[in-house]
Amino acid sequence: MSKPPATGTPEPLRRRLGVSDAVVIGLGAMIGAGIFAALAPAARAAGTALLPALAVAAVVAYCNATSSARLAARYPASGGTYVYGRERLGEFWGFLAGWGFVVGKTASCAAMALTVGSYVWPDQAHAVAVAAVLALTALNYTGVQKSAWLVRAVVAVVLAVLAAVVVAALTSGAADTARLGLGGDAAFGGLLQAAGLLFFAFAGYARVATLGEEVRDPARTIPRAVPLALGITLLVYAAVAVAVLAVLGSDALGRASAPLADAVRAAGVPALVPVVRVTAAIAALGSLLALILGVSRTTLAMARDRHLPGALAAVHPRYRVPHRAELAVGAVVAVVAATADLRGAIGFSSFGVLAYYAVANAAAWTLTPAEGRPARAVPVLGLAGCLALAFALPLSSVLSGAAVLAAGACWYGIRRAAAGR
Repeated sequence: MSKPPATGTPEPLRRRLGVSDAVVIGLGAMIGAGIFAALAPAARAAGTALLPALAVAAVVAYCNATSSARLAARYPASGGTYVYGRERLGEFWGFLAGWGFVVGKTASCAAMALTVGSYVWPDQAHAVAVAAVLALTALNYTGVQKSAWLVRAVVAVVLAVLAAVVVAALTSGAADTARLGLGGDAAFGGLLQAAGLLFFAFAGYARVATLGEEVRDPARTIPRAVPLALGITLLVYAAVAVAVLAVLGSDALGRASAPLADAVRAAGVPALVPVVRVTAAIAALGSLLALILGVSRTTLAMARDRHLPGALAAVHPRYRVPHRAELAVGAVVAVVAATADLRGAIGFSSFGVLAYYAVANAAAWTLTPAEGRPARAVPVLGLAGCLALAFALPLSSVLSGAAVLAAGACWYGIRRAAAGR
């Protein structure tokens, strides 16, 4: 078990979020730019095995979500798997999970910001990205409830447009169900790599867990909200993937730079193309908002334990949010979004987040039946799935992700050695 923070009992956040708020925040993190961005690289990797790859990603996500929900109900504090790993496996594993989450999701934040820029004003994508980060950081600063309402509006718009895309594609003469079957290009390695890339689009279901300290009645709310958010997202993703694949086929989908826009154009509804492009930008904003919420709460938890500067553990006296952590995360994301090319961010982020959930599944294995332990097969399958998908990602993503985790482990060792002296 961990030692309490050196500054005494941390100041708690305010519990304001109910089941519907928590579900919407989870949906906002998942049904965002991922569905607009992840299908094409996944199709390039999987070929005609795209739909089975989506199923594999969904199974791993379900196991991770179930383990995370049971742990979040037991430990309803900000920080998610950082807290669970620390409490169930030891301080090092909690730190490693938190480190992987903060670094990987910071890259995801910058990628979402750049997605907004590329759709809104391609020639000034970096400037628009920075403006988006600063605006959403300011919104988060004034309270999580306002953020939840904005995410609710974004989710409603995105779901409506995705429904229009599905209907337009499946009712067009361009749709061919023969394109949904497996072909000779299907390979197990490509399927796993595609599942790892698609996992990027699912990896928001535990945003509810990272906000556990701000959820009302967490023992009841979190186990209900997490599977609800994941289930709705899976249905939406499956419908969109079937529709786009039926119209474009795996080859054209893999080559597409804007697959949903290409699908409605091929379906003979060009009027929907600008709507899809605007919606992609709105979806990226929703994902960015939810990501900043989650990263700042994990930063808060790690700062409370002095793994990050203690000043970041402050809670605003009026808005009851971790305002310094939010400002720090916003500043780092703005700098990265202004200077970096993050086209490889999906793979890099997926590696860090899969490592994060591997720790969550290992922690869930240690729960007792009285503590709400899931069926034994769930954390076992989740842990094995996380490791398999992580190391099936493109080599550059594996190497960079492993280097980041190794750097974090070295920092932890140096800090422990200095504390010992």
